[in-house]
Amino acid sequence: MAPALTTDKAGPAEIADREPAAVRIENVHKSFGRPGAAQPVLDDISLEVRPGEFVCLLGASGCGKSTLLNLVAGLDRPTAGTIDVPGGRPALMFQEHALFPWLTAGRNIELALRLRGVPRPERRPEAERLLELVRLSGAYGKRVHELSGGMRQRVALARALAQDSQVLLMDEPFAALDAITRDVLHHELTRIWSETSLSVLFVTHNVREAVRLAERVVLLSSRPGRVARQWAVDIPQPRRIEDAAVADLSVEITEELRGEIRRHGQH
Repeated sequence: MAPALTTDKAGPAEIADREPAAVRIENVHKSFGRPGAAQPVLDDISLEVRPGEFVCLLGASGCGKSTLLNLVAGLDRPTAGTIDVPGGRPALMFQEHALFPWLTAGRNIELALRLRGVPRPERRPEAERLLELVRLSGAYGKRVHELSGGMRQRVALARALAQDSQVLLMDEPFAALDAITRDVLHHELTRIWSETSLSVLFVTHNVREAVRLAERVVLLSSRPGRVARQWAVDIPQPRRIEDAAVADLSVEITEELRGEIRRHGQH
């Protein structure tokens, strides 16, 4: 029998425990455009990510998922409301690997270590340790063009981990990969998350990916983005994307997502 699936339509305070939050978003609004003609993208978003929690943000294209992630990363400021990351600046991993092609895999990671202030003699051993963590032992001297798409994303993940942040933000990092490579990286990300106790806020438009990875799935409504519904994913890890329990919950969330799209007149 599949594990029980818990759904919740209440606000984030009823889901989050009373412990301090790794990320706290309170009544955040974001608009773009000149005064008097600004278009709202996010409307009154309140959300908490607990220490060590894996949360997926899900929603239709244009609902403000990436905008919210950029606000948490400090790349932009909300029009109103507050965002607090008590542990310091989070690490951010994009959909594109954004590696410097003139540097080796190891040197790309060392750059993040140098910016963090790690002394030069310690950088290579730490870069090699991080490559081993993402299962790329021996890849230190490889150039970006020598790496497959999945390997590049592993290096990008190692570089994000090199920032030594307690919060990892991920903006559809596996969207451009083939299904087999994506499945492998789902497994590796889950392993690394369990080993490091990171708090992860992961943006995706792929419902099954969200259920495969997350402890909690947060659905944003279509523009302007609001927290429409949340699900606690009570399915033991390790999970597979084809598991019956993953499929069952994915169907429920997909129906809710379609309803949001219909309500807001998007196709």
